[in-house]
Amino acid sequence: MKTTDTPPAVPDVDPAPVAKASAPAVKEKSSEGQVLNVFSHGVLIIWAILVVMPLLWAVMASFKTDDSILSTPWALPDKLHFDNWSRAWSQAHMSDYFFNTVVVVGCSLVGTLVLGSMAAYVLARFDFPGNRFLYYLFIGGMSFPIILALVPLFFVMNNMGLLNTRHGLIMVYIAYSLPFTVFFLTSFFRTLPTSVAEAAMLDGASHTRTFFQVMLPMAKPGLISVGIFNFLGQWNQYMLPTVLNTDPGHRVLSQGLVELANSQGYKGDWSGLFAGLVMAMLPVLAAYIIFQRQVVAGLTAGAVK
Repeated sequence: MKTTDTPPAVPDVDPAPVAKASAPAVKEKSSEGQVLNVFSHGVLIIWAILVVMPLLWAVMASFKTDDSILSTPWALPDKLHFDNWSRAWSQAHMSDYFFNTVVVVGCSLVGTLVLGSMAAYVLARFDFPGNRFLYYLFIGGMSFPIILALVPLFFVMNNMGLLNTRHGLIMVYIAYSLPFTVFFLTSFFRTLPTSVAEAAMLDGASHTRTFFQVMLPMAKPGLISVGIFNFLGQWNQYMLPTVLNTDPGHRVLSQGLVELANSQGYKGDWSGLFAGLVMAMLPVLAAYIIFQRQVVAGLTAGAVK
């Protein structure tokens, strides 16, 4: 007599049909992924050509003569005419425009990052009455068109004696860039760990020391990212300096390029104009190439954490 029941025999199941059934689905998904990959790469290649070709053509035209620009616009220059650059730098006063732009944008960029990071840190880390109101007030500043504020801003700066001055334009640039800076850095400061700041406070660090020596270095990727965006916007700004900076001695590069194009008249100094255009474009390209990885790291850090 058997004390244990023997389990019934399980019939062997051939896994081949299951594998054969799933194989077409896998092949179909892989083929769809390949088609989508080819399509996306094609769109990116076309977009890169549309962006890079005008830049390369402008650089190429800056080393050509006026006759070759008009007669053979797509041909390579027979030789590099560096006199176009020297003529634009000295005779067209691009050196003065470049100096004014570096001073105005450099000072306004530092002021924007310092004030914006301080305001963003307080809004992100401290709860107080009116916190959300101030935050949404900065966001509302992003949606306000600057063209609506030009006329009252002109009279305010004129009454304060800041019209046609570098420091007045610096203050306007800072106020113009603060809403986006505070909005960007507030979200970034919220992603930083609070344990580090609490440890610094327990060690006796004040709020000021904790911010400048602990939290601000941790926010370096976000500062670089928003700094690049502000640098691009302030360097290429044309409307504000045109209205608030009419002194020829304080003109910036955007005003200088327009003045160079208008002053040509019937001269047709296209080579000098393209040389000045490339001069104004090179700092922006250099800044983006140097800080490209930091910009991507700052954007992804604020989105993933």
